[in-house]
Amino acid sequence: MNRVGLIWNQNSHRNQGAGRGPVPDNVLEVVPEDPAQLFPALRRFAAEGVDLVVIDGGDGTVREVITRLPEAYGGPMPRLAVVPNGKTNALAIDIGTPLGTTLEQLLDAAKAGNPFKRRHCLEIVRPGQAMPERRGFLFGLGAFVRGTELAQKNHGLGLFDNAAVGVTMVGAAACTLLGGASNPWRRGEQMILSLSERTERSWFLVLASTLKRLPLGVKPFGVPRQGLKVLAITGPPRRFARALPLLLRGDTAPWFVESGYHREDLSTFDVTLQGSYVLDGEIYEGGGLSVRQGLELEFVVP
Repeated sequence: MNRVGLIWNQNSHRNQGAGRGPVPDNVLEVVPEDPAQLFPALRRFAAEGVDLVVIDGGDGTVREVITRLPEAYGGPMPRLAVVPNGKTNALAIDIGTPLGTTLEQLLDAAKAGNPFKRRHCLEIVRPGQAMPERRGFLFGLGAFVRGTELAQKNHGLGLFDNAAVGVTMVGAAACTLLGGASNPWRRGEQMILSLSERTERSWFLVLASTLKRLPLGVKPFGVPRQGLKVLAITGPPRRFARALPLLLRGDTAPWFVESGYHREDLSTFDVTLQGSYVLDGEIYEGGGLSVRQGLELEFVVP
């Protein structure tokens, strides 16, 4: 049986006000009150031989844990598992851990030797830094930042998971389709973006992920596949009403590239912008960034 460590985020959406059930004796549990307590907790896990870290929370909790995990362990990485109790649970959806999955089910899966899922994270690195600033799975710029701000408002209305994603997508599409070229949703954001070539111009949307499947089955990167994938759309977006359903279905069109719709598979890309970026649902200060495919992580699934 694995030596198990549990990170239980008491501030995650479905954990707020919820009592925790009994934790098995072989599980080393940590309930951090703020992110600063995560690194010492993970260092303790490493020292005590924990080889399965269970993360009870949402995408934000996963982001905070995997940002610190490699440096805390300093060697072979533990396997991970997710109890999806956050406002958003895109990683859990991707790897096949349904809402409602319990700690007990994950422990049973680990004991039974169920096949595990592998996913690379992506890493955000600043110029001159050797270590990543953050690790996560879904990165976005431009309209994705505005969409995240809208999603946070929808959370305040009591909308979560697919309901929040759906309402946010409809609202973002309406703001883009109904606005003129000077509309802040449409005009994009000036940035220097280095994909297959370096371009300085206005970009409506830049989206990158190492996930294979996204909520609601949308396929902005095309056919689901492993690795770091990028969708970049110049601003203001051209033929957006025609392009949007194709992008959501994962389809393409002969006019995509000439109209400013670019899909690429990369190991790394660079961007410089004055605005903000989003990583796994949280908004951070922009600047000069390298986004790269990071470590491959192994997840126990029920």
